[in-house]
Amino acid sequence: MRAVVLALTLALVGKYTPDFAASKTYVYKYEALLLGGLPEEGLARAGVKVISKVLISAVAENTYLLKLVNPEIFEYSGVWPKDPFVPAAKLTSALAAQFSIPIKFEYAKGVVGKVFAPTAVSETVLNVHRGILNILQLNIKKTQNVYELQEAGAQGVCKTHYVIREDAKAERIHLTKSKDLNNCQQRIMKDFGLAYTEKCVECRQALMGAATYNYLMKPADNGALILEATVTELHQFTPFNEMSGAAQMEAKQMLTFVEIKKDPIIVPDNNYVHRGSIRYEFATEILQMPIQLLKISNARAQAVKILNHLVTYNTAPVHEDAPLKFLQFIQLLRMASSETINAIWAEFKAKPAYRNWILDAVPSIGSSVAVRFIKEKFLAGDITIFEAAQALVAAVHMVAADLETVKLVESLAFNHKIQTHPVLRELTMLGYGTMVSKYCVEHPNCPAELVKPIHELAVQAVANSKFEELSMVLKALGNAGHPASIKPITKLLPVFGTAAAALPLRVQADAVLALRNIAKREPRMVQEVAVQLFMDKALHPELRMLACIVLFETKPPMGLVITLASILKTEKNMQVASFTYSHMMSLTRSTAPDFASVAAACNVAVKMLSNKFRRLSCHFSQAIHLDAYSNPLRIGAAASAFYINDAATLFPRTVVAKARTYFAGAAADVLEVGVRTEGIQEALLKLPPAPENADRITKMRRVIKALSDWRSLATSKPLASIYVKFFGQEIAFANIDKSIIDQALQLANSPSAHALGRNALKALLAGATFQYVKPLLAAEVRRIFPTAVGLPMELSYYTAAVAKAYVNVRATLTPALPETFHAAQLLKTNIELHAEVRPSIVMHTFAVMGVNTAFIQAAIMARAKVRTIVPAKFAAQLDIANGNFKFEAFPVSPPEHIAAAHIETFAVARNVEDVPAERITPLIPAQGVARSTQQSRDKSSEILYSDLPSNFKPIIKAIVVHLEETICVERLGVKACFEFTSESAAFIRNTLFYNMIGKHSVLISVKPSASEPAIERLEFEVQVGPKAAEKIIKVITMNEEEEAPEGKTVLLKLKKILLPDLKNGTRSSSSSSSSSSRISKVRLLFVTKLFVSDIYGVDKQGTDLLQTYIDVKNSRLSSLSLCAIGRERRDELRFKMCFSSQDKFLGNKLAPMVIILFRLVRADHKIEGYQVTAYLNKATSRLQIIMAALDENDNWKLCADGVLLSKHKVTAKIAWGAECKDYNTFITAETGLVGPSPAVRLRLSWDKLPKVPKAVCVSEFIPGYIPYYLADLVPMQKYKNSEKQIQFTVVATSERTLDVILKTPKMTLYKLGVNLPCSLPFESMTDLSPFDDNIVNKIHYLFSEVNAVKCSMVRDTLTTFNNKKYKINMPLSCYQVLAQDCTTELKFMVLLKKDHASEQNHINVKISDIDVDLYTEDHGVMVKVNEMEISNDNLPYKDPSGSIKIDRKGKGVSLYAPSHGLQEVYFDSNSWKIKVVDWMKGQTCGLCGKADGENRQEYRTPSGRLTKSSVSFAHSWVLPSDSCRDASECLMKLESVKLEKQVIVEYRESKCYSVEPVLRCLPGCLPVRTTPITIGFHCLPVDSNLNRSEGLSSIYEKSVDLMEKAEAHVACRCSEQCM
Repeated sequence: MRAVVLALTLALVGKYTPDFAASKTYVYKYEALLLGGLPEEGLARAGVKVISKVLISAVAENTYLLKLVNPEIFEYSGVWPKDPFVPAAKLTSALAAQFSIPIKFEYAKGVVGKVFAPTAVSETVLNVHRGILNILQLNIKKTQNVYELQEAGAQGVCKTHYVIREDAKAERIHLTKSKDLNNCQQRIMKDFGLAYTEKCVECRQALMGAATYNYLMKPADNGALILEATVTELHQFTPFNEMSGAAQMEAKQMLTFVEIKKDPIIVPDNNYVHRGSIRYEFATEILQMPIQLLKISNARAQAVKILNHLVTYNTAPVHEDAPLKFLQFIQLLRMASSETINAIWAEFKAKPAYRNWILDAVPSIGSSVAVRFIKEKFLAGDITIFEAAQALVAAVHMVAADLETVKLVESLAFNHKIQTHPVLRELTMLGYGTMVSKYCVEHPNCPAELVKPIHELAVQAVANSKFEELSMVLKALGNAGHPASIKPITKLLPVFGTAAAALPLRVQADAVLALRNIAKREPRMVQEVAVQLFMDKALHPELRMLACIVLFETKPPMGLVITLASILKTEKNMQVASFTYSHMMSLTRSTAPDFASVAAACNVAVKMLSNKFRRLSCHFSQAIHLDAYSNPLRIGAAASAFYINDAATLFPRTVVAKARTYFAGAAADVLEVGVRTEGIQEALLKLPPAPENADRITKMRRVIKALSDWRSLATSKPLASIYVKFFGQEIAFANIDKSIIDQALQLANSPSAHALGRNALKALLAGATFQYVKPLLAAEVRRIFPTAVGLPMELSYYTAAVAKAYVNVRATLTPALPETFHAAQLLKTNIELHAEVRPSIVMHTFAVMGVNTAFIQAAIMARAKVRTIVPAKFAAQLDIANGNFKFEAFPVSPPEHIAAAHIETFAVARNVEDVPAERITPLIPAQGVARSTQQSRDKSSEILYSDLPSNFKPIIKAIVVHLEETICVERLGVKACFEFTSESAAFIRNTLFYNMIGKHSVLISVKPSASEPAIERLEFEVQVGPKAAEKIIKVITMNEEEEAPEGKTVLLKLKKILLPDLKNGTRSSSSSSSSSSRISKVRLLFVTKLFVSDIYGVDKQGTDLLQTYIDVKNSRLSSLSLCAIGRERRDELRFKMCFSSQDKFLGNKLAPMVIILFRLVRADHKIEGYQVTAYLNKATSRLQIIMAALDENDNWKLCADGVLLSKHKVTAKIAWGAECKDYNTFITAETGLVGPSPAVRLRLSWDKLPKVPKAVCVSEFIPGYIPYYLADLVPMQKYKNSEKQIQFTVVATSERTLDVILKTPKMTLYKLGVNLPCSLPFESMTDLSPFDDNIVNKIHYLFSEVNAVKCSMVRDTLTTFNNKKYKINMPLSCYQVLAQDCTTELKFMVLLKKDHASEQNHINVKISDIDVDLYTEDHGVMVKVNEMEISNDNLPYKDPSGSIKIDRKGKGVSLYAPSHGLQEVYFDSNSWKIKVVDWMKGQTCGLCGKADGENRQEYRTPSGRLTKSSVSFAHSWVLPSDSCRDASECLMKLESVKLEKQVIVEYRESKCYSVEPVLRCLPGCLPVRTTPITIGFHCLPVDSNLNRSEGLSSIYEKSVDLMEKAEAHVACRCSEQCM
């Protein structure tokens, strides 16, 4: 019966929860341990242990007291488990008073409620109590033994699993609960420095944590008694994959029941206040850096002491502890009050050295105190604008965001004094947006009122048309990234708001880009906006491409990506099509985990699209995305570049480049730079716009008035802009326009600028010393979260650096300049500059994992110290007038190491009551490393500890290596050494993580060589011009050697074979001469065939003559014929023949043009160094460069001899060694034709080479480096080619394809039909000779020609700027607009007319203030300028401004006016062509089109309407006449025509009118010639009346109901009665 009752009791155990009876005190033994390190034993760990008795007693219903009795604190830093814990007696004593105070807590049904404690109990001590209360937190369900729930605890509300088991025989209840600390609804955690990072959900997280709670309980009368509770919690962290190892932090708690006492806990008289709940509360650990522990007694005195240390010990090179001292200074300022900081500032603000350290440290305080300090000091005038800007930028990104800080930055941004300084206003507005963004990261439900002031500012800017202001506001909204900003932003976009119509394109672009940060929080909302923008084909292409960028950053799903692909199939704008396709294509190769779904979707979408998108030119917009991600390392990087163009111009409209990184489960957009170049090219190259009342403007407007509903394009305001984003936040931007450039030029030419320059020069002449110190807290990344023990665990990363530059400079001028001088006088002065520089940098980096409180710290730490000191002393002399430039470097007293880096990992434990007694233990114990020398590095050693337990010894048996390596190089009197030492934990596991653990150091030293005489100085001197010979130190002599007998024999044989007629002089017989000529041609063909066969390795190409090598001078004929000789000797013999009649050494007859000396001046006066001399023989196009050692006993030389054989061929010989005789190579570069195709060939041959770089050996290994999957891409054939020659040939088979052939001694590599992204400028290069004397002018000409676009007409076929061809049936006697500037500036206009009588073309060009007529007469081209005929004798003609030139070209005449937008207008009797410059692309209109690359949208009428008929398009650009009596002689007009038949539309009989104008004869005239045209018609019911008073424009704007054919008149005849 007793067993049955017990069973029933246990069955209902669910209703029994831990209970503490009234009037009883429950005594428990409590032990808590927190230990961090690597999981392997035998390595160092750091931790904290707390031992105490715990008393729990009820004081009221559901209210209890908890008291710690005799608590003891231990710290640990040693080898685990060998070393013992060390009591922290002083800390225990200091906290004893707080621990002795009991706390109150509410407890009902196993759930801890409110917690009460006196204010005397610090939050850190109270958190230790919360750790004990966390054990008592039990949510036991009545009816379930296995369940899960989200349970509140000290660490937040996390997913918890319960398993309950009853032991009826033992009368015990076993309860186990486990917490997944990575699956929490509300995780208590503080992050610092992570506001700009994005959590990569698809990546494995770097920090993982879990906890298990095991309870042994005994049923009691009113619940259950906890007999024992054991808690184990584990956190592991690794920046890499956990398979490579991880550091861990383990927390353990044990609560063991001891007894029940009847004595209640005595409640002290302290006033208990509500202190929260069981949830952990952050204390001073937020302000406490984990890398050091300071006991602060007098913050001001301690801060001043450290400040004095920083200033005193950093006057010379930076002190090695300066970064650590700077961090201590920041720590003290964080703990100090605002009054203390102000007092320190007031004391030192007048001392520049102290002032700079304070201003650099204040932003790093990281709280509202820093922002308030900067605001107050700027408004008070204590700091300058530059100091305020520097401090604000730093503070915005380093200060933690809370409501107080956000409001402070807001008040600063809207402050009147800030707004008067444009730079500060921009910085504060951007900073305000950044602060809102950071606040919303911490508080996802941040209120919309935070961005309301920016919204109001945007409304005001739109109302007042302040576009620059609006652009700044949009950038601030983009930084904030608040979802409430979507509506105000979309109101500024064309699809969603009416305000967009009045906004410039660049403002609309800023509005689209402002959506990017919002997309990170609300991707679906932004997707809806971006898709609508992209799909609206009426929008500007740039906006649509920017919408595409935004859309893909939202990581669209598969369905949306497929939708974009379907849109592309019918996309007419090639810029948008090219950009979107390239973006999809680049994303298909993405390996980044967060873009995996997008990459898969893009793979499907690309396969649905045609391959024709791949063939688009590089002039179209492109998107490039490259990334790489390593799963084992959890490291990745991505780079994106967006090239946005709108008219296929050379300079794109917008370029955006972005870099993204992945590390430890997080991602961040590190850097982004955007440049907008709208109008820059035009502003630089075009002439200033003419005044509105100019005669040409009047003429052109009169002409275009005749066009049907002509609409001008918007004139792009010349503007360049750039912005920089750091971690997704825009930190700076600049807009550059003409006014800013003019202001800058005006300022540079102002008297104040000249005075500043003169003062700077005077300071240099007197000698000046500059010192600059810059400390920087470069990184502070922290994550703090509670452990089960109640102590906080912290992961942090710090980088602090101090840089200093010391410069001492003095200048001397000979002769001295007068008091007032011009800058040009410096060019006639000998300038000497003496300088000494001593830059030094010290950087400390810390990575910490462990316990960090204001009382105790116990952590494992990695510390890296880097120090560089590179002193230098030099002098420079510039004598520009005499062409002498000299640089001298003098020896300095070098430091022991110019660069040193030390990395070490250790465990550290310290407490605030005994800071000097901190315990530091290397993670790898010193006795645990078996050292080995370089020779025995691969040997293994066994580590044994005699004092360790037997079960521990086998763990530490491994291969341990201590690496030490020193590499020294001694040269030119200097000894440079590189030292590397490393002790790592790789013996445990050979992974990157364990290789990083240990000690590593790198040392670099540079010192004078002890084995050589001292170096006094190093000289580098250049002498140009006639005085170069005076600087020669070593006279060069080269023997004029005779050719080898075998060479002579070969040459004589060739001479007899190829030119037999030369031995007997000139033949007198004409027949003999003719016969000889035929024989020579045959031999020349034979030689050329061999030459071509040599290129391709096949004889079938022999008939393709290399025209370049046939069309050479007779003196080169024998050189060409050398192909009949062996390949290995050909280049050598060709070179010898070229110089057979010239001096071997040009220095025998010519003075050097340039001499370069590099020498060491030694203490023993021995000359050491090199001399380079260059000789140029312009008559023979020969250049010779000789480099020789200055040592008189050293005959080593390097000789380079090159000659220009023709305009298409250059060859050179490079020899070196003793007297240039040991080794030699021959290099030949040539251009020409292979058949009809242009070709370039580079050939390298040699006679003898050193063994190491021998090309034959290298070529043998090339096949091994070609992967098998690339074998088809790069075909390879093993030919027995010339053993001493490498030949590279490129043949341009078309403007977009190349054939590439590489021949090496062992094989031939080739790739045929290589596609190019851009077309080659064949036509532009035909007249370009790369080796002409005026090469600069030729290159400039090529540059402009390549980027110009051409429109031409041959017979009746017109080819537009966009290379679209169509047949044109020109109306007689009517002018048509071929091409014109379609902006309001009307820079030029080109008209075409077919004469009625002769039906010959007549071109009229209206440009500047002249009218130019080009027409044919008597089979010749005639020119009229302003109705005045210009005869051929007066050509070339230039207008008075010199910007327009008319000249003969071939059989016709060309007009050049590139500064007006017209590159060339060519006209002859059979054809014409027009070229416009690059910056006019997209701004033209007429029969030749817009020149924007959009050949799918070519047929655009003057009204902007797109038509499908080429005839309708051509006729729309006719200039009609109002009367047949007009001087234009045009007898036609444009009008809407009525369809001759009635049709049924929408079940009603209708009459239809054309919505496009049709060319018809004037009233009173009859058509002589007509042409059919297919156009659109709009239909109306038969009984309706068309309102003709509305004019043609009304019908032209109607929709198209059907397409029908109509007749257009192209020639008319009028009666005499015609009006």
